Amino acid sequence: MEKKKKVVLAFSGGLDTSFCAKYLSADLGYEVHTAIANTGGFSDEELEKIAARAKALGAESHAVLDVTRDYYDKSIRYMIAGNVLRNGTYPISVSSERIFQAMAIIEYAKKIGADAVAHGSTGAGNDQVRFDLTFQILAPEIEIITPTRDMVLTRDYEINYLKEHGIEADYKKLEYSINKGLWGTSIGGKETLCSEKTLPEEAYPSQVTAQGPEKLTIGFHKGEPVAVNGREIADPIEIIRLVESIGAKYGIGRDMHIGDTIIGIKGRVGFEAAAPILLINAHKMLEKHTLTKWQLYWKDQIGTWYGMFLHEAQYLDPVMRDMEAFLEHSQEHVTGTVEIELRPYSYTLVGVDSPYDLMKTDFGEYGEINKAWSADDVKGFTTIIGNPMKIYYNVTRRGDKCEK
Repeated sequence: MEKKKKVVLAFSGGLDTSFCAKYLSADLGYEVHTAIANTGGFSDEELEKIAARAKALGAESHAVLDVTRDYYDKSIRYMIAGNVLRNGTYPISVSSERIFQAMAIIEYAKKIGADAVAHGSTGAGNDQVRFDLTFQILAPEIEIITPTRDMVLTRDYEINYLKEHGIEADYKKLEYSINKGLWGTSIGGKETLCSEKTLPEEAYPSQVTAQGPEKLTIGFHKGEPVAVNGREIADPIEIIRLVESIGAKYGIGRDMHIGDTIIGIKGRVGFEAAAPILLINAHKMLEKHTLTKWQLYWKDQIGTWYGMFLHEAQYLDPVMRDMEAFLEHSQEHVTGTVEIELRPYSYTLVGVDSPYDLMKTDFGEYGEINKAWSADDVKGFTTIIGNPMKIYYNVTRRGDKCEK
């Protein structure tokens, strides 16, 4: 009897990967080994349910690959340092975690001697490029199989296929695609396929329960979060989860992202990411107080490029390590505490306390009194700084008269 080929399927337990698990074995005849690369978005109970679902779908084996620590150390901390929000809105939660999931999946495939690796991405999204590119770079010898993309399937087709094969599930829940990780949750559904609708309240995994207002303080040391509400916490991953639990009950971090996809079309996705939104904006405010004008300027440029490269699956390009070196060096004096006031669906950055606060200077108080220069100094400075514009207007006026 011919031995079955072995395939490792990147498995989340959602509709697309559930379809792939059944199709790869029932229709293509593969020995299917499922693996979930957890980037911090799943509880032990959820992981157990996903494992049970893989078994029910006929998987030969199922593995949980925990890459949460790698994800924070090698990505999230740089996204905080770079204040990375794509189009000023989206903390690229899925974009960044997919690379680490892909790296973990392909290493696992090599470890168990798989002939192929598979994922459930469609042909109209970004994830197909993120998985394919990472797989191609790290294991060009392993075949990539993508049934959902290659067959141009709809969600209805996949649901009907699973029903026909006797697979029981909460198909109503599967109408929404939920991608949950440490750095936020993305939500896709029928409302995100058009331009005029937003997600209903029930589509969000977290519900608004707090009334507020509530004070939240976040402490940073060299750009990394180290304390919440005065309590020092050694593990930044624990801090992210704590801030998420506090902010999510106010509905903070919910939004709809509209942006340019890797494949050139516009894409729309809902998300909730209380911790990223609060941490990034608190960090950014602290930087306004502790960094110089040109540090802030160049950090904005680097942060934008770093986020764009992450989004477009370029994490393995060596230029990313160069940008990370810049971002890390820029955080030397980004230390202090930021106070935030939380209310349902909104928040206010109240203020900062930092030993490196550049407002706390003996040189002067803005709008009040100058201590390190005289009135004559400013008059002379203004005369010199105005020279380029004075020359421009003098010459253009003279030229205009000549033309007449």
